[in-house]
Amino acid sequence: MAAKKISKQFVVYAVAWNASPKPPLGPTMGQNGVPIGVFMKEFNDRTRDLQAKWGDVKVPAIVRVYIDKSYDFELLPPITSHLILSKAKVAKWSLTPNKVKSGKITMKDLLEIAEIKKPVMNTEDIDSIVKSLIGTAKTLGIEVIQG
Repeated sequence: MAAKKISKQFVVYAVAWNASPKPPLGPTMGQNGVPIGVFMKEFNDRTRDLQAKWGDVKVPAIVRVYIDKSYDFELLPPITSHLILSKAKVAKWSLTPNKVKSGKITMKDLLEIAEIKKPVMNTEDIDSIVKSLIGTAKTLGIEVIQG
């Protein structure tokens, strides 16, 4: 059987287990012919575990709409900054990260995040991914500690 032909493909972002028809998600789905109610239910069902573990993290989804008007979507790992803030137990990043630290995160936490992000990174090397995460943490005002 031949693969279905893709009519449209786009990326949407929604909070894990909290997709709603409010803008920008609802209008984006509507103008692309995706039934928002069905999408919300499936997205929320598939992200329930993420929300339970990480809290309110934004999750990207690649949505593919096919010529026959059917659709599917693929969940990607949550946004890196949201994972770091969740592990640091901080709601907001520092506006002056070089002066004011907004929280702390351990190397063990960064290793856990690196494993989650590995499928979408441009390297398989965990050390390189952790170094990238350290840089992200610093720009958020999160201090990286051993542990």
